[in-house]
Amino acid sequence: MTRDMTEGKPFGLILKFAVPLVLGNLFQQLYNMADSVIVGKVLGLNALTAVGATSSVNFLIIGFVLGLCSGMGIPIARQFGAKKHSEMRRYVMNAAYLSIGLSVLLTILAAALCGPVLTWMQTPEVVYQGAYDYFFVICLGIPFTILYNTSAAVIRAMGDSRTPFYFLVFSALLNIGLDLLFVMGFDSGVAGAAWATILSQGIAGAACFIYMKRTYPILRSEKEERRIRWSCLKTLLLNAVPMGLQFSITAIGSIMLQSAVNNLEVLYVSAFAASMKVKQLAMCAYDGIATACATFASQNLGAGKLSRVNKGLRAGIGIGLIYSVIIGAILMTNGAKIAWLFVDRSETEVLAAVQLFMTCTGGFYWMLDILNCVRLTVQGLGYSRIAVLAGLSELVARGLMSLFVIPAFGFLGACFTDQTAWLAACIVLIAVYMAIMRRLRRQYGQAS
Repeated sequence: MTRDMTEGKPFGLILKFAVPLVLGNLFQQLYNMADSVIVGKVLGLNALTAVGATSSVNFLIIGFVLGLCSGMGIPIARQFGAKKHSEMRRYVMNAAYLSIGLSVLLTILAAALCGPVLTWMQTPEVVYQGAYDYFFVICLGIPFTILYNTSAAVIRAMGDSRTPFYFLVFSALLNIGLDLLFVMGFDSGVAGAAWATILSQGIAGAACFIYMKRTYPILRSEKEERRIRWSCLKTLLLNAVPMGLQFSITAIGSIMLQSAVNNLEVLYVSAFAASMKVKQLAMCAYDGIATACATFASQNLGAGKLSRVNKGLRAGIGIGLIYSVIIGAILMTNGAKIAWLFVDRSETEVLAAVQLFMTCTGGFYWMLDILNCVRLTVQGLGYSRIAVLAGLSELVARGLMSLFVIPAFGFLGACFTDQTAWLAACIVLIAVYMAIMRRLRRQYGQAS
């Protein structure tokens, strides 16, 4: 079911579009979460730490892929909002060609760089082999990740956020079953958890693609619409690459943070790994709400309705603020209990460090809400390259904290790194968004 977001109340449209995205992101987190729960409970704390030690670099690669796919959906959503369906189909076909080429290139590069990156991150020797085995297999699954996320981006660009969610639910449940089979049944260690992840996503990606081709008549293209068009490829890349780099720049900052934490005691490395799992779970809602803002902005820009872009952004931030209060209270009071999913209750020192991290970060999630909604709206308006500035500000903040604060204050410094980075990015993004809207109003001849 497609949805035109250029008419109707923004709050309701954003909320309805965001709910399946939030739930979808939650189930997507179940991929890694299931790996961590089963690995941590079955194989022990060192195996959990091995999986957790790859989380930052995993986000570097997979986050770049997710950004690329989301970015390709922006011009598609714009053409849908402008009712230019033939041009939209041209973009869809060229996005498919681009995805195939990127799948081959990124898989080769990522697999080749696994070892050097983990070494550069100063991964503890006791968990290095497990971390390498897990991450190498995840890299081999990049084509599956691109297949699912490109298909999902096309469907979401047309206002349908429910269908990708259904396939994610299927994939997450399949992943749990395969995790149990490979880790417990085949005794294949952490690599088995990674194989379960990529196989389940590959099956979901193929199913989503087939469903999309068969179900949406608006995507049935003519021969001329299936030709490679360099203008389309250029536009897709100009939206996709900066969005991918945005994810990767954020991930580089996370890698610097992970490297600084890796120099602390193994206790804190384990606590940080568990804290990242809990944090990623808490952050699912923000990504979903922000993606709804981006689609809303893209469609309304295509329709020339700039005033609705502002209304959509305010609605998205408002929904996120309500969630921030709730999730912040939960993390500050029960963060360690959520970490029981990954860490045995007997690991009291690790859990105490996890609770410290949650207590320090829980009151600042409202900044992440503003950051994500504004950033994705800017990207939805077609200014992905400018949005990279926010990523650079986050990188600088995390870099300074990793180089100076964490060595001086230890794990407590790591507990305040995210908040510092979020604040730096918010300051940049709000100024950028206001400048972009002034420019667009002049361009479209619309009053403030």
